[in-house]
Amino acid sequence: MVEKNVYQVADWNGQSGERWVAYQARLDAMMTVFGQAAIDAAAPAASERVLDVGCGAGASSLDLAARVGVGGHVLGVDISEPLIGRARTLAPQDTPALFQVADASSAELPQGAFDILFSRFGVMFFDDPTAAFVHMRHALRPGGRVAFVCWRGMAENDWVRLPMGAIMGIVPPTAPPHPEAPGPFSFGDQKRVERILTAAGFTDIAIAPFDASIPFGEGGTRDAAIDDAVEMTLEVGPLARALADQPDDIRARASAAVRAAFAGLPGERSVMIDGAAWIVTARNSGGHSSASALPPP
Repeated sequence: MVEKNVYQVADWNGQSGERWVAYQARLDAMMTVFGQAAIDAAAPAASERVLDVGCGAGASSLDLAARVGVGGHVLGVDISEPLIGRARTLAPQDTPALFQVADASSAELPQGAFDILFSRFGVMFFDDPTAAFVHMRHALRPGGRVAFVCWRGMAENDWVRLPMGAIMGIVPPTAPPHPEAPGPFSFGDQKRVERILTAAGFTDIAIAPFDASIPFGEGGTRDAAIDDAVEMTLEVGPLARALADQPDDIRARASAAVRAAFAGLPGERSVMIDGAAWIVTARNSGGHSSASALPPP
């Protein structure tokens, strides 16, 4: 049995969503290079229509909107009301991007309305990813394209591996999550991703590794950048979850250990740390079943 999804809607509409909004600029800076690689793989053209799944605060949607232009359309969907609120705040008035609070795995989506199904780190959290991709495929026109970026395994991503390793012996160990449990690294297995997309009815599946150095945190000096990176690590992501119920003394020791780990990394205004992802592309070769339109935002 795959364990229960801890990345619940209520969480993204509560503390997790609020923390992501607070760190929005720094988190987007972390993910920009990966998102741009996925957008390049999607190759959006003028006047195309794009569904951006798990759009967060909208950075990827706005980048896509710049590619499709005023004749195109981008619909960014996310389950987090705080993040969608932030996306609407950041969006220029004349952008062809709209934002909707919705779960793309079950929301009523207009049948065959999109040329591209896109996501920047937003497709790894579905309880039933095959069913989710079947549902989303119906929103793609026949021949429509899929392009998304997802993390590879935790062991390949130093931005998590390093701080999580630093707290070993400080925080009581917990059982590792099932590798297929919904979460940031649930698409780490290339073969699993291929199976999911094949079962969901996609063809021409291509999965390529993409590695980049991530700017983690920011500050006017190296020490300030390290302090900011530590704070962000303690507030957002897997380490934040590991420390959520720990007393202050344990959190303080963990913070010191993570800071020591980050101090050994390069970077002056940010801590530069390795990230490893897959760039995934595919195509919808088939027809659709009936679906009705997404309600207006």
